[in-house]
Amino acid sequence: MIEIIAGEDGLARCSWGDSPGIYRAYHDDEWGFPVDDDRLLFEKLCLEGFQSGLSWLTVLNRREGFRAAFHGFAIDEVAAMGPDDVEVLLQDTGIIRHRGKIESTINNARRSQEVCEELGSLGALVWSYEPEPAGSILAASTPESTALAKDLKSRGFSFVGPTTAYAFMQAMGIVNDHLPECHAWDTANRAREAFSRPA
Repeated sequence: MIEIIAGEDGLARCSWGDSPGIYRAYHDDEWGFPVDDDRLLFEKLCLEGFQSGLSWLTVLNRREGFRAAFHGFAIDEVAAMGPDDVEVLLQDTGIIRHRGKIESTINNARRSQEVCEELGSLGALVWSYEPEPAGSILAASTPESTALAKDLKSRGFSFVGPTTAYAFMQAMGIVNDHLPECHAWDTANRAREAFSRPA
């Protein structure tokens, strides 16, 4: 159960985001803050796929390794990767060495290219599933995340089920699931108010 706790710095925050320090920085500065940059959206979609069946901390601790392995998640560069690259990455201890998830990342880059060609950006697709503001939900999935996952799968994306899609939506600020008492809730809301949604 997610609760509010007071951190060592005196700030009230969602209990999951207080410790260790890498979680605290992620919670305070990233999670729930709106993003429209396609590279960052692609990165987080891929990392959420790698997280499937594991803890987010496992992925977060390897984030720089993933960035190095996948060219900073530059969509065109990842899309150009092939079977030889997969074999190299299966030996890379800086990432989670799961063949299906590595191959999915390359596939999803190619599908992202198609989305960008059709809609102008990956952001235009994912932000079209932004729900009406409803306060903190903290659900495993929602009708919007289920619809987003269905759309992504219909376009050939993989490792993008409704739960993964909702975790992605939380992380990218498409929803703000900080608890209202959390110090980051108001900051994330102000960032959302100033944010220009991708057309």
